[in-house]
Amino acid sequence: MISLTDSQKIGMGLTGFGVFFLFFGMILFFDKALLAIGNILFVAGLSFVIGLERTFRFFFQKHKMKATSFFLGGVLVVLIGWPIIGVVLEIYGFFLLFRGFFPVVVGFIRRIPVLGSILNLPFISSYVDKVGESNTMV
Repeated sequence: MISLTDSQKIGMGLTGFGVFFLFFGMILFFDKALLAIGNILFVAGLSFVIGLERTFRFFFQKHKMKATSFFLGGVLVVLIGWPIIGVVLEIYGFFLLFRGFFPVVVGFIRRIPVLGSILNLPFISSYVDKVGESNTMV
């Protein structure tokens, strides 16, 4: 069992609520208020989970500046009031930021009994293998 500090527990809750509001905002035809709340909660929760300094270092590494600008620019565009364009920018930035974690996630999901057998189906396996072979730096 992983031991979490109180601030990390709060961060997990904030991040979870942020993902919920983002998902719910997209379901309700890109409601800008829900998406804005979700973005703020997600970024705040991430800061609580890994700490302010590590969050800053993660987002503002030299090789991640393009991804960070797309992600934070998308958050800003959603806050301004253009939710569809903002979410597209955020998703692109999110995939650029976290593409180094995808091989770890694919390896974890492959060990889950039902999901692992789905990922090993012939026509899905080739796409999952491409995602799992990422050799970029985190």
